[in-house]
Amino acid sequence: MKHYTRKQSLLFISMLGSLFFSASLLATVNIGQPAPVFEGVDSNGQRHSLSDFIGKTVVLEWTNHDCPYVVKYYSSNAMQSLQKQATGDGVIWLSIISSAPGKQGHVSAQDANNLTESRNASPTAVILDEQGEIGKLYGAKTTPHMYIINSKGELVYMGGIDSIASTRTGDIEKAKPYVKTALQQLADGKAISDQVTRPYGCSVKY
Repeated sequence: MKHYTRKQSLLFISMLGSLFFSASLLATVNIGQPAPVFEGVDSNGQRHSLSDFIGKTVVLEWTNHDCPYVVKYYSSNAMQSLQKQATGDGVIWLSIISSAPGKQGHVSAQDANNLTESRNASPTAVILDEQGEIGKLYGAKTTPHMYIINSKGELVYMGGIDSIASTRTGDIEKAKPYVKTALQQLADGKAISDQVTRPYGCSVKY
């Protein structure tokens, strides 16, 4: 049996404590319950509150433009197409950037606007969450991590954008499109068949 020195033991305990603390910062949200209300400022300096959108379906998309899983969806134009379809149907689409200053994916407001324009993206707004308050409130773990909130303000979907956890654009057509399907089922007044799925992608850079 391997014996650890007191210093090694204390270091191990400290590491476990840090992991537990980090995990505890992420809230737990539940399907069918009111979605946590938040306020955030977008890349144009406009303040948005979730409560402003009661009566509308809302999509929350956690994003990081340097993450290869995000690149997969934007380079193929799949994310933009989904955004355009959703917003065209009256859905509020909020892209949220929770990367902290100095970490991968962090951008200025102007950079965020440049990305939206260069990629021909169509979110309702890009929320800058550099302190990670909104991300931690929702327990967002990956980019992308997707949430759908119905017109009553209830969380009705959370998880991956689709069923194949890869960076290959060719897998998009093969995958089960969880978010697209959930939005269509919600619009049709049907029960959402997959309400909670496993999110995949890069870790949110809090």
